[in-house]
Amino acid sequence: MGFFSKLKEGLRKTKEAIAYRLNKLFTGGVLTDEFYDELEETLLTSDIGAETTDTVMERLKKEIDKQHVRDTAKVRQILKDILVELLEENAQPEYEYPLVIMLSGVNGVGKTTAIGKLAKKFKKAGKSVTVAAADTFRAAASDQLTVWAERAGVRLIKHAEGADPAAVVFDAAQSVKSKGGDVLLIDTAGRLHNKKNLMEELKKIARVAQRELPDAAIYNYIVLDATTGQNAVSQVEIFNEAIDIDGIILTKLDGTAKGGVVLAIAGELNVPVVYVGVGEGIDDLEDFDAKDFVNGIMGE
Repeated sequence: MGFFSKLKEGLRKTKEAIAYRLNKLFTGGVLTDEFYDELEETLLTSDIGAETTDTVMERLKKEIDKQHVRDTAKVRQILKDILVELLEENAQPEYEYPLVIMLSGVNGVGKTTAIGKLAKKFKKAGKSVTVAAADTFRAAASDQLTVWAERAGVRLIKHAEGADPAAVVFDAAQSVKSKGGDVLLIDTAGRLHNKKNLMEELKKIARVAQRELPDAAIYNYIVLDATTGQNAVSQVEIFNEAIDIDGIILTKLDGTAKGGVVLAIAGELNVPVVYVGVGEGIDDLEDFDAKDFVNGIMGE
């Protein structure tokens, strides 16, 4: 199954929540205040968020005036173009190697699974991949990561439970340098945003990676569970204060009707969604594509 097919299926619940209401609006009637009110309500109740909804509605009205549109059927494509534009404003730059990606986030969002899927993705692209098991707090974390690393066929650096996570990253960086590796993926422990010591630990891990691999392109990604909807936005804000989030991996997109949160994240936080999880398999982490996403929630 190709990416768009996977994404389309993964967004089925979101589409059911949004597209039906939009299709009723875009039936070829005359543009009225009631039309705009219903459209705004549909966006607001689709986890797109108030701020992003305001932005979208403002751009939409300007474009409708500019194109002298009078028919609601023609508004559909204009809205799609605006949503794509919004998502592409903070596009992820092309990777340069060596590359370091550190994953953080709250407990239970699927960080370790995302690391395993990323490892497979880079390995499939012909890259030499090393994984640092820097979640040394959760008893089963390194065991779980060991399974994923074996499945992906990549190198894993781990220490005993309770070890200093920064020491794991230091050793992993030495391994990358000595073996001329392309990609270092760092798994970190799940943490609550109000645990200051854990946030400081993230900063320390990031500093070690920067110091030991000064020539590497380093990205801090937060892993978010799409089923949390608007709560995902506040998680990004808090983690961003600690380590400057460069991108988002959105998991469990296939299990929720709250996929509209992707637009809230792009509109309010100016942080790109880089990857989306659309299934349980090791190959079910896909590069995010704005056009495919918008087509997935609104139809082609």
